[in-house]
Amino acid sequence: MLYAVIGIVALLVGIFAGYIIRKNSAERTIGSAETQAKNLILDAENRSEQIRKEALADARKEAHEIRAEAEKDIRERRDEVKKTENRLVQKEASLDKKTESIERKEEQLSKKLQNLEAKEKELDSYREKQLAELEKISGYTQEEAKQLLLDEIEKDVRHDASVMIKDIEAKAKEEADSKAKEIITNAIQRCAADHVAETTVSVVPLPTDEMKGRIIGREGRNIRAIEQATGVDLIIDDTPEAVILSGFDPVRREVARIALEKLITDGRIHPARIEEMVEKAQKEVNSIIKSEGEAATFELGIHNLHPELVKLLGRLKYRTSYGQNVLKHSLEVAHLAGLMAGELGFDIKLAQRAGLLHDIGKALDHEIQGTHVDIGIDVLRKYKESQAVIDAMAAHHGDYEAKTPEAVLIAAADALSAARPGARRETLDTYVKRLQKLEEIANTTPGVETSYAIQAGREIRIIARPDEVSDDAMELLAREISKKIESELEYPGQIKVNVIRETRAVDYAR
Repeated sequence: MLYAVIGIVALLVGIFAGYIIRKNSAERTIGSAETQAKNLILDAENRSEQIRKEALADARKEAHEIRAEAEKDIRERRDEVKKTENRLVQKEASLDKKTESIERKEEQLSKKLQNLEAKEKELDSYREKQLAELEKISGYTQEEAKQLLLDEIEKDVRHDASVMIKDIEAKAKEEADSKAKEIITNAIQRCAADHVAETTVSVVPLPTDEMKGRIIGREGRNIRAIEQATGVDLIIDDTPEAVILSGFDPVRREVARIALEKLITDGRIHPARIEEMVEKAQKEVNSIIKSEGEAATFELGIHNLHPELVKLLGRLKYRTSYGQNVLKHSLEVAHLAGLMAGELGFDIKLAQRAGLLHDIGKALDHEIQGTHVDIGIDVLRKYKESQAVIDAMAAHHGDYEAKTPEAVLIAAADALSAARPGARRETLDTYVKRLQKLEEIANTTPGVETSYAIQAGREIRIIARPDEVSDDAMELLAREISKKIESELEYPGQIKVNVIRETRAVDYAR
């Protein structure tokens, strides 16, 4: 027990001694660490102070350099400002000198202007005196002398214009006549269509005069039925063994002719039979119209034409103008225009299409108000023809401006087809009136003594007054009359204006 107590006490003493030893050791260690820490702190403080001093020195140095550079820049700017101020001062002095010089020149110019005004007034007075003296010497006033001078100048200008016109026309004819004649001659030679004489009646032959009574019927019922069904007048008594059908619409007249021929062949003539035959004749004419239109397009190789336009072309088979069958005329115009377009390098198909359709309005001008040109424009637009075809068709009579070369060719081909020998014939009244109007236009022109329409109206021979029209003025007189004829007269082809001036001296030997 004692040993145990001694052991415990020894253990406790050992523990206490170890604690004391460890405490002393720890205190020594802590003291050493504190010393090291203080040394480190001192070193750090010394190092930071050194860095601060170095940074402050660098900053002072940089600030000094910046201040020196700024002062240098300021000195340079001050030098530039001084130079600029010096230049401005020099310019201001120069401007002052120039201003003074300009003021002196203005004074001089003002004096010269005053002198000029005085001299101008003096010259005006001299001029007035001279004009008065000239008027006194010449016997003419100023206005009279001016008019006299203008008249002389006008004569000279007219002379020069006449000479120039002759030269230009001669050159143009030399270059164009041979080629134009060649193209037109070839086109006409290669294209010749048959023509049908113009008429507003159709004649149906009868086997005997007794057939007239059957056509008239009891109390005229048969003839009334025919006229009502066809819209055509029947003339019975004028011609033996024939019935004359009269009407403005050629298609109706053709329907009536076919129906009447069928009735005469059949022999059964009464209102019910008449209506039946008229209906059959109408179908037959419609079939002919369609086939004729298709044949015309096939002949020219024109495709994609609206079916209604084909029918309208076929209707032209029964339409005539001045003795010329309009469908044949349209085919001839298409051929002529196509041939000329080929010679000149233009669009052949366009020329042929427009030429074939150029008189399409004549198929409807008995039914619709307006000229055949305006009707044709509306019809072609309705059936979606191209604008080029419409423009070419519209310009063939000069009602609208020709916008394409093909339009000019259509007008030329139309004139060729209408004016060539044998193409058309006119009624006597129309022919005489045209010749009278032609002479009237020429006789009412100043400087014309008399005129004569010759060559069936294709030439007008004009006798000029020699005391009023000079040789040089003859060209101008011919041109003036040509323009009046073009604007006031309608005629096929062209008219030659031939002006003749002669001076005769008569004396008698006694």
